[in-house]
Amino acid sequence: MSSSARRCVCPGSYDPLTNGHVDVVTRASRLFDEVVVAILHNPSKQGTFTVDERTSLLEQSVGHLPNVRIGAWAGTLVVDVCREVGASSMVKGLRGGTDFAYELPMATMNHHLSGVETLFIPADPALQHVSSSLIKEVVRYGGDVSGLVPDAVLTALRERLG
Repeated sequence: MSSSARRCVCPGSYDPLTNGHVDVVTRASRLFDEVVVAILHNPSKQGTFTVDERTSLLEQSVGHLPNVRIGAWAGTLVVDVCREVGASSMVKGLRGGTDFAYELPMATMNHHLSGVETLFIPADPALQHVSSSLIKEVVRYGGDVSGLVPDAVLTALRERLG
């Protein structure tokens, strides 16, 4: 990809990946020449899935999109990831007003630090109630999250938590 390509970063922990995440990445892939899905993780925290597992689940779920690339970063600011990959924008999904209230100060700080613009994509109304933490809780107590996560994630969640 040339340095003049329109490139964005879709940051997140993706622990686990949901169909809401897949929707945002897919929609961003239609707007940008390249989308870098950045798995951001804190090495001192234990996630449900390892970074390698999250990477694999993302590859299975969005790897068919030709302009999407997946990478992992630890202990860094998302604006530094943007600088590293040459992205002037990041794309984040919003499920509602609470997400906006949480994300707006971060977007403003990121712009202050680096000039990176944050673009918000509203969640598909059918997925507005879906969050990674809620998905894990439902699976942990035997609930069915079919249709809310990719099939590979559903299988992995049932093996890990079910």
